[in-house]
Amino acid sequence: MARGSHKVNPVGFRVGVNKNWTSRWYANKETYADKFLVDRKIKKLVNEKLKAAGVASVVIKRMVNKIVVELYVARPGVVIGRSGAGITAFKDELTKLVNQPVEVKPFEVKNPDIIAKLVAENIAAQCEKRINPKMAMQKAADAAKATGLIKGITIWVGGRIKGADMARVEKVSWGFVPRHTIRADIDYANVEGQVPRAGKHGIKVWINKGEKNTYAID
Repeated sequence: MARGSHKVNPVGFRVGVNKNWTSRWYANKETYADKFLVDRKIKKLVNEKLKAAGVASVVIKRMVNKIVVELYVARPGVVIGRSGAGITAFKDELTKLVNQPVEVKPFEVKNPDIIAKLVAENIAAQCEKRINPKMAMQKAADAAKATGLIKGITIWVGGRIKGADMARVEKVSWGFVPRHTIRADIDYANVEGQVPRAGKHGIKVWINKGEKNTYAID
């Protein structure tokens, strides 16, 4: 009898080895669920309000009397705004959302072409503009390869591509992307795009940044 495969998130698979948690705090069992849901709200608001900034990741740290939100973005100027007005307004919005003082710290991502989430969001945006997914995938793979900082990249786009009646998956790969090697530093993202007259497209990106044996826990 055939057995189905078990799909494991490549990032979660490597947490504690060469990946770190994006929520870094401790809570007892009575307060854990509430804090977890607050973190979900913060990350959802960040991704909605700061989409134009190219959010690569959100790291949440809880102090005794405040929450520190570290934003790793491709365009920090969008977050900061003119004379710091943007970041002040966003900090006030987060403070109101969680009913607790919030400090926002934006950091610039050096190479957005090798950040899986940003690559996937870029391809999704192109698909939504009815650009050929195969062309968008190949362009993204070439840009990542050109940086010289990765060992391999794999991109999948699934859905009713070009409005076809039956869904299919288009794939583009370059280099080597090991799925089961824990010491391999694999960046992964899964993003959805709503394509006019073609339904939802799912974009998956795996980027191999080489082997990393040191622990990522700080």
